[in-house]
Order: sequence, then structure tokens, then C-alpha cells
Amino acid sequence: MVKTMKAAGAEHKVTRRNFLKTAAGTALAAPAILSMTRAYADTPTIKVGYVSPRTGPLAGFAEADDYIVGGINKAFAGGLQNNGKSWAVEIIVRDSQSNPNRAAEVASQLILKDEVDILLGAATPDTTNPVSDQAEINGKPCITTDCPWQPYFFGRGGKPDKGFESTYHFFWGLEDVIANFTALWNHPDVEKKVGGLFPNDADGNAWGDAELGFPKPLAAGGFALTDPGRYQPLSDDFSAQISAFKAANAEIITGVMIPPDFGTFWAQAGQQGLKPKIVTVGKALLFPSAVAALGERGNGLSSEIWWSPNHPFVSSLDGTTSKALADGYTAATGKPWTQPIGFRHALFEVVADVVKRAADLEDAAAIVEAIRATSLKTIVGTIDWSKGPVKNVSKTPLVAGQWQRRDDKLELVITTNTQAPEIAIGGELVLL
Repeated sequence: MVKTMKAAGAEHKVTRRNFLKTAAGTALAAPAILSMTRAYADTPTIKVGYVSPRTGPLAGFAEADDYIVGGINKAFAGGLQNNGKSWAVEIIVRDSQSNPNRAAEVASQLILKDEVDILLGAATPDTTNPVSDQAEINGKPCITTDCPWQPYFFGRGGKPDKGFESTYHFFWGLEDVIANFTALWNHPDVEKKVGGLFPNDADGNAWGDAELGFPKPLAAGGFALTDPGRYQPLSDDFSAQISAFKAANAEIITGVMIPPDFGTFWAQAGQQGLKPKIVTVGKALLFPSAVAALGERGNGLSSEIWWSPNHPFVSSLDGTTSKALADGYTAATGKPWTQPIGFRHALFEVVADVVKRAADLEDAAAIVEAIRATSLKTIVGTIDWSKGPVKNVSKTPLVAGQWQRRDDKLELVITTNTQAPEIAIGGELVLL
């Protein structure tokens, strides 16, 4: 049924859809009106929502979250200054459960129910993309990390000349991981025959993409890539991939895998007689616990290194060095440091910087503008969204290295720094 109303000399049709849209807009306006009183409170509060995979197969990425958030809460305990007034900061943490649908759900709840002012997300496209998409839909300022920029940007349908309105990301790109991996592989005793393991997920499809991923640059570098096609995550049988690699005499194995998948592949590779000289796999080999679970077969595996205690960067919050942050985590938890520690800390460094600089913390557009104008030296390097490589993305330095047994324990040693010479090398690659 359609009704017609006259207003200011013009007819306006009121349909059920228009009515609901108008009613929704009126309802959403109420919190905005109420929130206008915040700035007049003695100590107003800015809310920060944070989503990461605390459980599920990606939980290693969030292993240090409690430690980092606890430290940040202490750092923010006295409030942050903005335009001569102190603002309290409330951090609301939510678990994506390593599931993109769940990540979108909790991000939506943080925006619409908790009414956070800034949204954060970390750890692979399974978290960063759905969180960012919810923020973009709702016009919410958002900062993410721990995901190569191509699956984040192009995976969300980003256009380099347009970008996004309210969502920003910092991390390295596939061009950096490829350059580091090939630098590791340029060894006189290793043939340039590579076997690729790329799952049917956002990371795998990006890394294996014919145009944006590994195939083109590997071919340009003289490497022959054997790619048996996408496998389903949490697969229990890699016999087809192993057979293809053996037939191609692949002496190098690479890819991007979750730890359970690599564990299954590596065990079956040993059983079926696949003996590569170098194994360099993204994601799966980042964490000490995952490598330790492989036993002696973890020794000599290699991976990208985003951050380590040896990185020459300090926190903009209090001058904490990379080594001090890593040592503090180990002392507090009894666990070895992990690479996401630095990037989690850096997320909140950016938040603090943005809160201090924003022209109006009541205005989402002003917060977005402060994010866009960021140029900050952090514990993972400089974050500056004015430099690209595309809009809404800032790159951080990347090196690569190998798990090597030292003093009866495995340590991740930096063995190539061609992309970031300011980060010192700690040893040489040893063939398997």
C-alpha cells in the first residue's frame, strides 16, 4: 500500500521501505545526541573495540593479546590528552574465533551495541577484512594489521585510485615476502624448483594469484613453480601435492598455511620421502609453539620475520625497545616472544597518537582525518599513510630467517635483510 504526502508544495511517496529507513535513521540519531554530552564530563571516555582470533586455528596470532592489552591499559591509566582535556580510554576485546563470519558479527556488535569510537582488528584476512568491511559500512574509524596489504586491499574490492573512506591498514606486502623468500633461496647448492602450497582461503588465493602473487616474480627470478592447485584448509591428506613436488624434483617448498595444515603436510612429506633442501612457509612457522610441536623436524624450517627483539625500533608511548617488550612478555608469561607482539603494541601506539591529534573526538570524520595524517615512528617501524603503496595502506619493513637450534632450543634467526638493511642479520641459512 502506498500513501502520498504533500510537503513544501511537493508530493512525497511513503512506502514501507521509506518509512523503515526514516525510522531507522531517527533511532540511530538518538545515541549521537546523547553522546554530545561526553565532552562536558569531567573525564570523558573514548571507546576502542579490538577483534582478534583468541581461539581456533589462528589463536597463535593472539597469544600475547592479554599481555599487550594489559600493558596498554596501564599506559593509558592516566588518560590521553586531547585539546587540553584528559580522556579515559576503554578497550573492549572480542574473539573472532578464527572465523570470518564471527569476526564480522562481533565487529558489528562493537559498532552498533558498544558504540566504540575506533575499531581495531588483527591477524590474517579472516579477521582484518570482515572487521574493516563492517567499519566501512558504518562509517567507523578502523585500523588493522597482521595481514599482507594485497589480500586486505584487493580482497575487499579496493581500487588503488579510490581506496576506502574510514578503514586503514599497516603491514608489509606480497612483494616484500617474495623478495625475502627468493633471497633465502638463492643458494648455489639448491636448484630453483619450487613447490607451492596455497589453500583455498584469502591468503592462499592471494599468494597463489597468477598476477599479484608468487607465480610471476618467481618466473622472473628463474624459479620453476609447481602449483598443484588450491587445497581446502584443515585437509588431512597432502599426498597429491607431495607426489607433484617429487615428480618436479622440487628442492624448495613454500606457501602460506595454518599450523595444523603444515603439521599434517610435513609429517606426510617425511613418510612419503619428500626431502626438500629449503622449506619456507608463511604463517604456519611464525610461532615457537607451532615449530616446537614438530619436534626435531622443526629445526631448519624458515619463514618471514615481521618483528623480533633485534629490530632497532622503540615504542612511541614510552621508548620501550623491541628487546625490552619481548623480554617483558617472556618474564611475565614464561613463554617465548612471538612476532605479533610488536604489531599489537603498534596498533595502540597509533590509537594514542590519533586520540591526541584528532580535532574533535566526538566526530568520526575528524578521527578518520587524524588517522589519515599519521606519521609515527613505532616499535615496528614508521607508519605513514601518505606514502602508499595504495590509499589506506602503510608498509612496514620485513626480513626473513630460519629456526635454528641454539643452546638446546630453537631460535628464529634473521638470515636475510635485503628489504630492510637497518635490521641486523643474526646468522646464515643452513640447508635441511
